[in-house]
Amino acid sequence: MESEPISVMIADDHPLMRSGIAAVLSSNPKFSVVAEAGDGDAAVELYQRWRPDVTLMDLQMPGLNGIEATSAIRRINPAARIIILTTFGGDVQVVRGLKAGAAGYVLKNLARTALSDYIVSVHAGQRLLPPPVAASLATGFQLDTLSKREIEVLRLVGDGNSNQRVADQLGLSEDTIKAHMKAVLHKLDARDRTHAVMIAMRRGYWEN
Repeated sequence: MESEPISVMIADDHPLMRSGIAAVLSSNPKFSVVAEAGDGDAAVELYQRWRPDVTLMDLQMPGLNGIEATSAIRRINPAARIIILTTFGGDVQVVRGLKAGAAGYVLKNLARTALSDYIVSVHAGQRLLPPPVAASLATGFQLDTLSKREIEVLRLVGDGNSNQRVADQLGLSEDTIKAHMKAVLHKLDARDRTHAVMIAMRRGYWEN
């Protein structure tokens, strides 16, 4: 007796990406695409309605983002199996996704056959990461994490503000901003302010 197909929901704000993934999965008898969502809020609502076996969740979406939607769905069902689906491989985002309860993290350029195998593995209870993401994650755990204030300071510096202007905007002293920047450079092993901004963006502390 053949087993029931794995029910899948696809949440992505790009219609072509959603339809492309749906077409690939629908052509495989192992899967049944039961719902498609264009934003995080719809993903949570549709999850409640359909209770798919596996959800493919885009990271960047309007309304609730993928990490927030993952957290919301896991509150509905702690056993929900969710795979973060994104073009972005920053290790900070990987950590956030896994902390939110995602079972895995897939880059959108993953080969079609690999995506199918990945869904089957996650449905079976495995927690998987593609090798490049796993390597990034391992490196990220070895590095000191920036505090919320340090990220705030670095983002303002990245916008071209001087230490004094950043201090004025945050209601802090210039010496405090200098201390934060010194800590940031040390944590990121950065040569200078520009290098620190580049590293922080690459690691996923924020996006362009």
